[in-house]
Amino acid sequence: QVQLVESGGGLVQAGGSLRLSCAASGSIFSIRVMEWYRQAPGKQRELVAAITSGGSTNYAASVKGRFTISRAKNTVYLQMSSLKPEDTAVYYCHAGGWVSDYWGQGTQVTVSS
Repeated sequence: QVQLVESGGGLVQAGGSLRLSCAASGSIFSIRVMEWYRQAPGKQRELVAAITSGGSTNYAASVKGRFTISRAKNTVYLQMSSLKPEDTAVYYCHAGGWVSDYWGQGTQVTVSS
């Protein structure tokens, strides 16, 4: 089992920055990829960024150049800059394991225009 606890969401003006954190605990040796997803009201959950256990990263086209995913020990970060109102969503941390996958509880990010 893996437990994920997210933090760092909030309200920010357009053009501002936020950093999300996702602290993983439990059977973290089983994690092969850590990801951030987001879900806006009335929309499907979408992948925002991913980082593998080897350090490779991948980004959605809509956030490339503005968001940076990184990891340090058992925590994964999502540095978000140049935020836009369309980035408003609940952001979820996801851990993909070799057998199971796990979700955090989500953290709200609201970008005002």
